[in-house]
Amino acid sequence: TNWVTLVSLLLPAAATAVYKQWIPNTNFETASNWDKGRVPCASDVVHFEKNKVVSVFVGSPHALTDMYLPLNGEFMLASGAGFAAFDGSWDPGCDSGATVRFADAEHHAWFNPTLWQAVSPHRELEPGGRIFSVDEERVPCHYDDVIFQPETSFRVNIDSSQRVIHLRSISLMGQELSSPEAWARYLRGPSAPLQFHGNGTLQVTGTGCPDKSGCACGNAPDGHRICAALLGASGRQCPALTCRSPLQPLGHCCEVCGATINLDFTPDFDLQKYRDRLVQALLSQPKYAGVRMAISKVHKAQTFLGVIPRSSTPLIQIVLIDDEAGAQTGTTAEQLAADIMEDITEHGEALGISSGKVEVATGSTFSGQAGSHTLSSITAGTVLGLLFSLLLLGGILFLYRKGKLR
Repeated sequence: TNWVTLVSLLLPAAATAVYKQWIPNTNFETASNWDKGRVPCASDVVHFEKNKVVSVFVGSPHALTDMYLPLNGEFMLASGAGFAAFDGSWDPGCDSGATVRFADAEHHAWFNPTLWQAVSPHRELEPGGRIFSVDEERVPCHYDDVIFQPETSFRVNIDSSQRVIHLRSISLMGQELSSPEAWARYLRGPSAPLQFHGNGTLQVTGTGCPDKSGCACGNAPDGHRICAALLGASGRQCPALTCRSPLQPLGHCCEVCGATINLDFTPDFDLQKYRDRLVQALLSQPKYAGVRMAISKVHKAQTFLGVIPRSSTPLIQIVLIDDEAGAQTGTTAEQLAADIMEDITEHGEALGISSGKVEVATGSTFSGQAGSHTLSSITAGTVLGLLFSLLLLGGILFLYRKGKLR
């Protein structure tokens, strides 16, 4: 037990890596990569568009009648894979003799959340469970590890509003590149320009989130790309909601029914430990079986007098949604939010939480109900704000009395 405790102390929660795996591929053997919805067979003519850049992994041997190649591309051949001319003998599964065209891979965008899936550190798919991510965090964040599956080829558009897209590591063809030097060497090789295109630049840092209170994802500058990809690709729209005053979580494309909690925190706050606490103590209770939770650090824009952009403040955002319907929509999420706020009232100081604010939207509320809990009766920020307001009013009154202000 002592050893376990020691190890857990040596490995801070902030070091917990998040792995995001790219879903599409440009493999020769993937049926959906061909316009006929099947892999070419011996009597077919294979056609790659002349001016389309491709990187194609070939996993097995193929006999073909004819093949038109692109001007710029590569074939990566697995052991034993290759191409041979069809000798004209009868092939029972192939009597079409069609022209089969390789599909356009140019439209697969890095900032499309539907093209990524979260995987565990052991490269298995994360169970689709109780924890979800707001849309901006479904795409790799600045401290995430990115995986392109072994024995797959791909082409991804990295157009971005950021000059550089930072990542902790990138794994390609079974090899993890986790230092700036290793990544720079890969970029100088022949495959990188065929696999990555667009105006963005990927940069591997090799470093995880250094802050135990968590790190903001960093995808906010490309939030519009993420939402356009999520909602615009197939003309989809945000789902129709049954609650009357839906909530708009930061980093999420669509409004939701349920509850959001914004937490202010102190240097003692540990995001991973607090997430584990919520899951084990509350979310795992049978009565909350239908509730899903997202929790992460986000930056909320601050304004002066509600208009002038001033700065952004880091806070911990918790989003709770449930599977209730009709007038019950969001009510279980609301109940869990109340339990979380009660826990903060009792233990917030020890957990490093200085205050919390909850907003609720359910099928039975006419407006978003808001409640808050502050551990200190009045914060220094509030005092300074009041003093500033009094000074401002005093100055205006003084100038008015002097006749300087009408």
